[in-house]
Amino acid sequence: MDYGVYTTTGFDEEKDKLDGFEQERINKLFPKLKENPYVGDPLRYKWFREKRINGKRVYFLIFDDLTAVLFVAISDKKTQQETIDSVLNKLKEFRMYLEGKID
Repeated sequence: MDYGVYTTTGFDEEKDKLDGFEQERINKLFPKLKENPYVGDPLRYKWFREKRINGKRVYFLIFDDLTAVLFVAISDKKTQQETIDSVLNKLKEFRMYLEGKID
């Protein structure tokens, strides 16, 4: 079963600031995650993951019940913990956002 892959507006804005090579590497993740959303390193939970691209970290959430992956943030090593905490604090918002995108 293929997963839908979605991005938040904030993620898209951060991605647009990256150079073309990094953007292309992120874009190549989308089809891979459709088939297997559990790539990358888990962060505290099976459904919260990061994928490293050069010096950056790309964060995404997996919603098995919605068969969807939501890309939520990008950070560097320096702001990694702050970004992780922020994502975990906004889980309900991210779920509502995704449900709105799917419907």
